[in-house]
Amino acid sequence: MTRRGPARRRSGRGLPGRPPTAPRLISLLAVLLTAVPAAPADRTEKAPAELDGVGVTEHRSAPLPLDRPFVDEEGRAVRLGDYFDGRRPVILNLGYYGCPMLCGLVVNGLTAGMKQMDWSPGAEYQVVTLSINPAEKPTLAKAKKQNYIKELGRPSSAGGWRFLTGRQADIRAVTDAVGFGYRWVEETQQFAHAAVIVVCTPDGRVSRYLYGIEFDPQTLRLSLVEAAKGKIGSPLDQVLLFCFHYDAREGRYALAAAGLMRLGGVVTAVALGAFLLSLWRREKRRRVAS
Repeated sequence: MTRRGPARRRSGRGLPGRPPTAPRLISLLAVLLTAVPAAPADRTEKAPAELDGVGVTEHRSAPLPLDRPFVDEEGRAVRLGDYFDGRRPVILNLGYYGCPMLCGLVVNGLTAGMKQMDWSPGAEYQVVTLSINPAEKPTLAKAKKQNYIKELGRPSSAGGWRFLTGRQADIRAVTDAVGFGYRWVEETQQFAHAAVIVVCTPDGRVSRYLYGIEFDPQTLRLSLVEAAKGKIGSPLDQVLLFCFHYDAREGRYALAAAGLMRLGGVVTAVALGAFLLSLWRREKRRRVAS
């Protein structure tokens, strides 16, 4: 179904082969950036052959294969489950380090979103970037990590953001679990895949998919709060999550009328209770005085 890319690659340029033509690259990128699940339309157009099997099939609440072995950026043997501690949610970023365009845009967008939050990888949440190219090695993963940690501007977050490589079977087990479809395209000599990150629960289940190459910091924060089920975040975060719901078409949390009405009912009940309590205490003091 999916062809594995060649085992060799050129330094700093990903996989070998003739360079992709600009019009073809732009065409593929435009399709991949819009690979967000949408409601059926009256008219459907067949996707390019290069994108057969490429996209995202959402598997909300599906468990990740936490026992699968990988290698981190330092060359150490690890398991995917090493980054799920039962307390902190995990952002899973799938792509490959030699990607000439889309992967960099996704990670740049993720980095920009994280920079605008007061939370950091390794503290309130974890980040795992996993290469879908089995030919890539820890040396390249380490170089990419150094660049992104520098861009994030928080050296202390290095331990909370891991860049992994692995074998084809183990990579495929993860991508299948989250519904991330991709394939090697001979004509462009690169992998075709969607622009998406996956927010996972602390115990290793899929919670939320966020699409595109820009990630709003409030959407990131609320997605992490939702995934952690109250284990991180302030009381205000819980109130915001109560009032907002995730709008898949907009790719962000939007004000929910039902949640707002419920919150209004709670506030009204509390205010009425406080008012009645005040009247009761006033009447009690009047009786004691008389």
